[in-house]
Amino acid sequence: MSQEYPYASKPWLGAYAPGVPDTIDEVTQTLTDMIDESVTMYRRGVALEFFGATTTYRELGEQIARAAEGLRRLGVQKGDRVAVVLPNCPQHVVAFYAVLRLGAIVVEHNPLYTARELRHQFEDHSAAFAIVWDKVYDTVAAFPADIAVREIVSVDITEAMPRRTRLALRLPIPRARAARAQLTQKPAARHPYRWEKLVGHRALSPRHPRPLLDDTAVLQYTSGTTGSPKGAILTHRNLRANAMQGRAWVPGLHDGEEVFYGVLPLFHAYGMTLCLTFAMSIGARLVLFPKYDLDLVVSAARKSPPTFLPAVPPIYDQLARAAARGTLDLSTVRFAISGAMALPVPTVEKWESATGGLLVEGYGMTETSPVALGNPIGPTRRPGTVGVPFPSTEIRVVDVDDPTRDVEPGTEGELLLRGPQVFQGYWRRRDETDAALLTGGWLRTGDIVSVSADGFVTVVDRLKELIITGGFNVAPTEVEQALTAHPDVESAAVVALPRSGGSEEVAAAVVLRPGAVFDAEALRDYCRGHLAAYKVPRRIFEFDELPRSLIGKVLRREVRERILAL
Repeated sequence: MSQEYPYASKPWLGAYAPGVPDTIDEVTQTLTDMIDESVTMYRRGVALEFFGATTTYRELGEQIARAAEGLRRLGVQKGDRVAVVLPNCPQHVVAFYAVLRLGAIVVEHNPLYTARELRHQFEDHSAAFAIVWDKVYDTVAAFPADIAVREIVSVDITEAMPRRTRLALRLPIPRARAARAQLTQKPAARHPYRWEKLVGHRALSPRHPRPLLDDTAVLQYTSGTTGSPKGAILTHRNLRANAMQGRAWVPGLHDGEEVFYGVLPLFHAYGMTLCLTFAMSIGARLVLFPKYDLDLVVSAARKSPPTFLPAVPPIYDQLARAAARGTLDLSTVRFAISGAMALPVPTVEKWESATGGLLVEGYGMTETSPVALGNPIGPTRRPGTVGVPFPSTEIRVVDVDDPTRDVEPGTEGELLLRGPQVFQGYWRRRDETDAALLTGGWLRTGDIVSVSADGFVTVVDRLKELIITGGFNVAPTEVEQALTAHPDVESAAVVALPRSGGSEEVAAAVVLRPGAVFDAEALRDYCRGHLAAYKVPRRIFEFDELPRSLIGKVLRREVRERILAL
């Protein structure tokens, strides 16, 4: 295959904001080296804020060293998998870097998963050690012996709150009881191994062997929106490179002075890189929220106004409305990065009107640590697209049926990516790794895109979610956009239903705006005015709400399962 693929000349470089380089420097730091450097450089600066309680970088470094020693005494060794099942909290940050300091591997989990979902992942990675939210402790402790979790550390996240807040949660009133029940739960075990005991040891010896750049740092499970979740293998080099790419992409940042809001879950690849690694690498104050809650954001903004906000479109919409009402001052937010789902242009307009800052869309996937593309932070940004490749990132667009054949510029095809942030493969899944990683280090994204002459990428749809009906391909996103243009439709999800002969039919689930009356045939008539006949949904169902991931992405697989159950 020729090295001169159509986009080898990188036509997008002219759109880069001033000061953004073509490539990042060579990666020389592990994540452990990175956090140590930040602890040294920003010792007195605030690293973490949680319900008003603060942790300096010096204190963070000490807690990481003590937690690492506690884990070492439990038996954690280099290469061991350590499951982390925590919401956003200071203990999560400490646990992440303590595991890495030992050369062990962090395996992140959604703490709101069902027992079945958690068990599936534990069966897959076979971690012998787990650091878990006390509300999840009993679930993990009840796993059968063949899963072989030897040691479970229980974390009460309220212990990281200010003393006044902890006391308020213990008041004998219904509101306090309800709030406490959301945040903590006493495990059934008589004497669980508590986090406070883990960090009660002296610090790990500086002479303890350190991880290497190409050691695995994290097993990050894919979201499972198109199938069962798989563990993506991400090295220290992958994750450090992506943090460096993020820093290079925003030259207007002030190291040691920024305030990042951690409204994205740290257990998700997006939140992990933007908050756990990128923010920490520049000495930012990371304000943590156990879950996204408007009231919590409003309260935190009074003390520590945000300057950098990574989030998803529904959050930006709600915050912009709050700002318009005068509930929240967003004028301090200079940079906002959206990902995980399409960013509507009206959302951009509302946000930038409310803040005076920029809101740009990026693109990534778990397998790219996760960010690979972004809209320039400046006037060359192009709303409606996912932007252009990050520094040190290359793209190709290939035939969906033959990934060895590049298509002509401007033609739709599958996006391939290559760069230092691309993962090493799927945990214990050789066949799926071979299918995803092609010769030369190119990653098949499974996304169908079109690329403009100057390199801006527009995502058309996911290859695996294309609907094939009557021999024609239908992109669910296109049908969803037609449905949501109807004044009665608030949101929509389009999926394939099986038909005899191996074909598929287009089906849709819609959530109506308040006061609207469901009329499937009227919606179909509306679609006929916007879509070719074969793209019009044969059946439309009304849902009260669409199933979504914790970061707000519609789970089409679950939509399909619900429709089939009907």
